[in-house]
Amino acid sequence: MPRTTALREDLDIRPVSGAIGAEVRGIDLSTLTDEQFAHIHALLLDHLVLFFPGQESLTPQAHVAFGRRFGEVEVHPLLPKLEDHPEVTLIESEKGGKADEWHIDVTFSPHPPIASILHLVTCPPAGGDTMWSNQYLAYETLSAPFREMLDGLTAVHVLRRPEVGELSAEHPVVRVHPVTGRRSLYVTRMWTSHIPQLSRHESDAVLQHLFEHSEQPRFTCRYRWDPHTVALWDNRATQHLAVNDYQDHRLGHRVTVLGDAPTSDVPRRPDYEPDGDQRYYPRRVNAMYGY
Repeated sequence: MPRTTALREDLDIRPVSGAIGAEVRGIDLSTLTDEQFAHIHALLLDHLVLFFPGQESLTPQAHVAFGRRFGEVEVHPLLPKLEDHPEVTLIESEKGGKADEWHIDVTFSPHPPIASILHLVTCPPAGGDTMWSNQYLAYETLSAPFREMLDGLTAVHVLRRPEVGELSAEHPVVRVHPVTGRRSLYVTRMWTSHIPQLSRHESDAVLQHLFEHSEQPRFTCRYRWDPHTVALWDNRATQHLAVNDYQDHRLGHRVTVLGDAPTSDVPRRPDYEPDGDQRYYPRRVNAMYGY
């Protein structure tokens, strides 16, 4: 993967793995200049997830302001929020904040987030790492015939919760990044239900292969948190997972940047039509729990 080199000399940039991620030191996110933000944005496009240790001075107001540099920030309709700061979502281990399944954030929305910014306030003394996977590499390492089959397919992503009913959206299986122009896999074990251009059995087989392929360790990094480290990731070309191997309290403040509509550069294939009495159940809800 290419690395950005034309950056400020006072930034200490340390790749976290060979596939994805970089730690950035020598910058205060609460006092960013436009030039510094431009450098961070370039690094994000290159490394896909950035880690900024030692951000004790990052207030909720500065956290939200950093998010707004990327676009409109979300007020999440379901998750708990920081008092007086509705744009800041609380990710708390004792209150459902253990997302220990590989996922892309909110793909059941027509416009999934483009980026998330997580400020880890409290960390367990051991455990509680987070992993990210590079979905550019996941796509690019598939065989050419398999990539050709995937191009033009779409996938349905579903959330079903009592408080909201069912939310769903359909996106390309292979999306094109609107800034870099690179292709990446865009299916996720947590939310993806099915590929409507394939039969049920074909869809299940293809998705299971893509899930397992995209989660391989060679595409990933694993980050050990310290208190007041901030992670910024590109939700358009990554998946992530919070490792659930701890019992102590873990609290993060997250700001999410609202998204674009995932697109492809290949025409959409027509839907599968079952023959005769063949039954076709189009939704697994949620996919991670089975049928």
